[in-house]
Amino acid sequence: MIRALRALACAPLFLAVPVRAEDDPQARRDIVVTAHPDTPPPAPGGTDTVAAAAIDDATAVSLRDALAFSPGVYLQPRYGQEVRVSIRGSGIGRGNHVRGITLFQDGVPINLADGGGDFQEIDPQLFERIDVIRGASSLAWGAATLGGAINAATPTGFSTAGLRARLDGGSFGTVRGLLSGGIRSGAGDAFAAVAGDSSGGDRDHADRHALRFNGNVGLALSSVARNRLYLSAQTIRQKLPGALTRSQALADPKQASAAALAGDQARNIDSMRVQDRLDLDWGSVRLAVAGFLNLKALEHPIFEIIDQKSTDTGAVARLDWDAGPVSLAAGTLARFGTVHSRRFRNLASARGAVTFRAEQAAHTVDSYAEARWRPLAGVTVVGGADWGVGMRRQDVFFPAVATGRRTYAELSPRIGALFKVGGVTVYANRSRSHEMPGFTELGQVASFVPLDVQRGWTSEAGVRGAAGPARFDVAVYRSDLRGELLQFTVDQSIPAATFNAGRTRHQGVEASLDLALARWAALRQVYSYSDFRFRDDAQYRDNRLPVIPRHLWRGELKLGSATTWIAPRVEWVPQGAWADYRNTTRTSRYALLGVGGSAAIGPKLSAFLDLRNLTATRANGDVSAVVSATPASAIYYPVERRAAYLGLRARL
Repeated sequence: MIRALRALACAPLFLAVPVRAEDDPQARRDIVVTAHPDTPPPAPGGTDTVAAAAIDDATAVSLRDALAFSPGVYLQPRYGQEVRVSIRGSGIGRGNHVRGITLFQDGVPINLADGGGDFQEIDPQLFERIDVIRGASSLAWGAATLGGAINAATPTGFSTAGLRARLDGGSFGTVRGLLSGGIRSGAGDAFAAVAGDSSGGDRDHADRHALRFNGNVGLALSSVARNRLYLSAQTIRQKLPGALTRSQALADPKQASAAALAGDQARNIDSMRVQDRLDLDWGSVRLAVAGFLNLKALEHPIFEIIDQKSTDTGAVARLDWDAGPVSLAAGTLARFGTVHSRRFRNLASARGAVTFRAEQAAHTVDSYAEARWRPLAGVTVVGGADWGVGMRRQDVFFPAVATGRRTYAELSPRIGALFKVGGVTVYANRSRSHEMPGFTELGQVASFVPLDVQRGWTSEAGVRGAAGPARFDVAVYRSDLRGELLQFTVDQSIPAATFNAGRTRHQGVEASLDLALARWAALRQVYSYSDFRFRDDAQYRDNRLPVIPRHLWRGELKLGSATTWIAPRVEWVPQGAWADYRNTTRTSRYALLGVGGSAAIGPKLSAFLDLRNLTATRANGDVSAVVSATPASAIYYPVERRAAYLGLRARL
């Protein structure tokens, strides 16, 4: 069966890698959407594309910095480049790593074959744009998860010619640098970038060091065929400060937890990705196929020292056919992976005796098809489905021999419509999502727990566009889930236990509103309302789900010209999120004030300033959920401390 799946996935029958997801180039300031042969048609759901120019004037350490003004994306930093990222409550129980969102780099998945992954592998300063495809809109990417997909796109020699240098640094001994360059000649082009990052961190035992490389080479083989080879590699060394009790985090947010210090806890990653993509364009018919190899080594001292080496291979393919008012698309995204997993006693970060040894194997194949019909000008009806199959197997050899295996098969249909009048698009959709558990959920510490798939139906409606001085993007959604994969923390050093909940509901509002107040003043803001709760649960009744607050607002007022400006910023959480499933304890409410600014020093040189948490506010930002929180529960992560960063950018 697996051989058959590999053959299907690698056959150039379906087609590959979409790169855009926004139909209205005027819908948001700081969003760049250009015509491109790989651009998928407008989606009847929430989408957003953030260009590199939108984050050039900030110390963009993580996705939190890059996507802070992307509607519907909840981002809460923990330390360094570790950040909780959730879309519509995706992965709400996962206290670390990623679940519920499919991560792509240049259209190829970063997630392991079981769906897990690390956001640290995406450094925003390396990319020319980041696409956010929320919920049902991700069908064209082969993603069927509740949250959707995030794609980071690397520049090419055509999009970025010449050399670019960047250096920034500031508080906590932070120093970051980037050197990149692109060339093009005749039918070929190339791009390469090297980025370094070093910081002592805003908490004790939170220092990090990283070195990354991204590059690609493209060649036009003929008038219809083009090939591009990508290579990326990185080494990341991140110390972990650990979670604190509520009182500890408020009294001294700089401190590290006793467990983090005693075990010298860290997350160290070495990874390399190679991918090759062939695009064929015959006008009304377009075909793209891509193959990839991901190698990753993780050393992770926590309650024990986790040592994992993973190998993932796969293929991405997509076929598009346009025939007047009707267009069809079909594709597949296939991932096959193995993990050599070991654990050792943690003797102050030195390896003690082996406590666990296992081989893990997984595959996930999502094949999809979509039809679009345009019966009238400005009206598009879209229908499609995703067929996902997966397998998870764990063979334990120590401390006792045991085997666990689970297979999955899910069909998730989607239907929607778009109505475009002038510069405004109204859309609605109804879709099914599914999320297969990964080894973090299935292999809980040692035992293989045969968890079920998380399934859900989502209804969504929204409007985006521009009217006068306003640009807006508003969506409302309701997702009814069964078997939601939720976790609760047993001990802050031990991976959380996972269970399938009964019925839960995620509903909310995602909104952005940008206003051009004057030639020298512009306001941008995003707001999220998140109402996530159990439904008639035997234990938790209709309690709200923890972790994500109900209300979150961010705003920035930009004053000045295109070359010299200053921008006060505010992040406001008027009521903290619940910390536990019993709804007994909340995190802190808070407002964080910051200021950004930029000034051109010359035609090719500019400087920027990034000031954060000016009032030195102390609050608990993120939390690892527990059944019932107590004053002794070490589950809280403080918000970022006051910091100042200064940077220089040069184009040569």
